[in-house]
Amino acid sequence: MQILAVNAGSSSLKFQMYEMPAEKVIISGVFERIGIGSSFYTIKLNGNKVKKEKEFGNHDEAVAVLIQELFDNNVVKSLDEIVGIGHRVVHGASKYADSVVITDEVLSDIEDFISLAPLHNPANIMGIKAFKKLVPDAIQVAVFDTAFHQTMSEESYLYPVPYSWYEQYGVRKYGFHGTSHKYLTIRMSQILNKKEFKLITCHLGNGGSISAVKDGQCIDTSMGFTPNAGIMMGTRSGDIDATIIPYVMEKTNKSLDDIINDLNKNSGYLGISSISSDSRDIENGIADGNEKCILAQKMYIKKIVEYIAKYYVLLGGADAICFSAGIGENSFKTRKDIIDSLACLGIKLDEEANQVRGEEKLITTLDSVIPCYIVPTDEELMIARDTLKFVK
Repeated sequence: MQILAVNAGSSSLKFQMYEMPAEKVIISGVFERIGIGSSFYTIKLNGNKVKKEKEFGNHDEAVAVLIQELFDNNVVKSLDEIVGIGHRVVHGASKYADSVVITDEVLSDIEDFISLAPLHNPANIMGIKAFKKLVPDAIQVAVFDTAFHQTMSEESYLYPVPYSWYEQYGVRKYGFHGTSHKYLTIRMSQILNKKEFKLITCHLGNGGSISAVKDGQCIDTSMGFTPNAGIMMGTRSGDIDATIIPYVMEKTNKSLDDIINDLNKNSGYLGISSISSDSRDIENGIADGNEKCILAQKMYIKKIVEYIAKYYVLLGGADAICFSAGIGENSFKTRKDIIDSLACLGIKLDEEANQVRGEEKLITTLDSVIPCYIVPTDEELMIARDTLKFVK
């Protein structure tokens, strides 16, 4: 049976179609610049990648072209062959601890949660509505980024602020990248051949988060009420003292929106280096002796190590640490810097094993107290798997 995994952004639409339960990718693609002009899309099929330029005024038009591509490429002969469509939804608040079939009530809830994810949930809703209209017979499933983290206890997800803020406004840690952390947890359970284990998962991309997982359940995670909390990232500040905000507003006459924009889009690697948010550019800068790039990398590593150390104590040890996402899967240097900084825990890097990109691999020595792995994440596959549960 064929299942689509969909990730709709405000001006983009990514998809992968799987033959399930074989988990074979049949076709994939991304539509970009939807509704903002100069739009185009890329289709990947049988190892071939084709880019086409076409204007899309909205997501409905992009989905219509996507469906036509499925027919033109003989992927489907009838829409009835698409039995399920899984949608990435960023925020499910505290109501959704797992993926669900999208009913009118669920869609209404996702709309109600817009205030918690104003940049993401509206885009997710557009994708859901477009597919519901054009592929009405497929089972539509919402896969929430926040769901995996709903196993956290109150002492982990509450902030030390007036309790009424939580009761009245939902102010709490929600966590994000949950679909990735869930995939990593399942894969590490297979690698370790254990159901009961202590794991620290490091999703390190342009956005990044770290989770403490015990026996398959998240007990804490670095991102918080929004994805701007936690470690330093490509353009996000991560954790800061909240009173910096009114102080800088007064000094610069910037608005609150301006400051929040700076913390989300002009901070992190970009803010410190003044060059780029891309770790590859930072590493090139380090090679050239750029002092700000050197500083940015040191700060980045320090923030990650602090969270790993904190979660090591919280878990009472760790059976494994895994690295994933763009930086975690591909940066030799970042993995080495992190592991070298954790040497006091008895972790020993295997220098030769670490010289790989995007490959599942053990990268510590056999006598390392805690084994560390690269595990390429696969959020789309996780979405397809969760969708399959409802269409069998």
